[in-house]
Amino acid sequence: MYIQAIAFFELTKLSARGAEIRGQVPLNQFIVEVMSQMVKLQLLIAPHITGYLHVQTNPKLSYSRDGMVKNAERIVAIFRQLSPSLDAKRICVKIPATWDGLCACRILEAKGIATLATTMFCMEQAVLASDANCTYIAPYINELKVHFETGYIDHNKAFAFCREAQAYYHANNYRTRVLAASLTSVEEVLQLAGVNHVTISPILLRTLSRLEDSTTGKELGQYFADESAIESLDPKKYADILQHESSWKLAFTRSGFGTSEGKIIQAINYFSDFQEKLEELSERYIL
Repeated sequence: MYIQAIAFFELTKLSARGAEIRGQVPLNQFIVEVMSQMVKLQLLIAPHITGYLHVQTNPKLSYSRDGMVKNAERIVAIFRQLSPSLDAKRICVKIPATWDGLCACRILEAKGIATLATTMFCMEQAVLASDANCTYIAPYINELKVHFETGYIDHNKAFAFCREAQAYYHANNYRTRVLAASLTSVEEVLQLAGVNHVTISPILLRTLSRLEDSTTGKELGQYFADESAIESLDPKKYADILQHESSWKLAFTRSGFGTSEGKIIQAINYFSDFQEKLEELSERYIL
C-alpha cells in the first residue's frame, strides 16, 4: 500500500498542470494511471536502459477506441510532466489486441506514440496489428489463467503462433516485431530462442544465468528451426478480413474454434478485476 500513498502525494504535486492532464477522468482512476504504470520507478530505471518504457492502458477501456487513445495520451503527458527531459518516443503503450484496441494503435502510431498490441493469441490479431503499424505484438505463450490458478496448464501454447507471426512480418517487411510474453519456465524461454524479443521474469532470468550451454539440449530454438509454409506468409490470405470490422471479428471468433477469443476475454477480465481493486485501494487515500 505504500506505493499507492507515494503515488497519491506525487499526484498532488502536479498542481494545476495535473488537473489539466487528468481532464474528466475520476480521481481514483487517474491515481491508478500514475501508480499502476510505476511512473516514478520507470523514470529511475530509464537512464540505465536503452529501450522502451512500457506502460499499459486501462483494461476496462478495451472496447473503446477513443478511450484508449485518450488514456495513452494522458499517460504520456504524465511522464512528460514528471520528467520534461525524457524523450517521449521512449514510451511504448501496451493496448489489448481487440478490434478497437488495434484501431487505437493505428491512431497513436500515426501521432508518433509507440504501441504494443498485447493479449495476442492468433494470426488474425497479428495481421491487423501490422496493418495498424504497431511497434510490437506480445503473444501470450500461456493464457493468463496459468498465473492465477495453481496447477492449471495451458495445452494450447502459442509457440507456433510466435514463429508464424514473426515469419509473416519478416517476409512482408513489416516493422512490427514479436515480443513473447507469459512464460512459465526456463524450457519455454529456450524454445523461443530466435524470437525478436521476450519478456522474462526475474525468477526465470536468474535460473537462466546459472545454465550451462551443455544443459540446453534440443530445446534451444525448437520453434524457430523450421520455416513457415509459404502460403501462410502471403498477406493476400488475410486481405478480406482487414476490409471490414465485422469480417475481422468473425475471423477472430472462429480462430481456434473460439479459443483465441476466449483467452483474450479471460485476460481482460483478470486485468479489469485488478484495475478495479487498485481503484478501490486508491479511494482510501482520497477519503
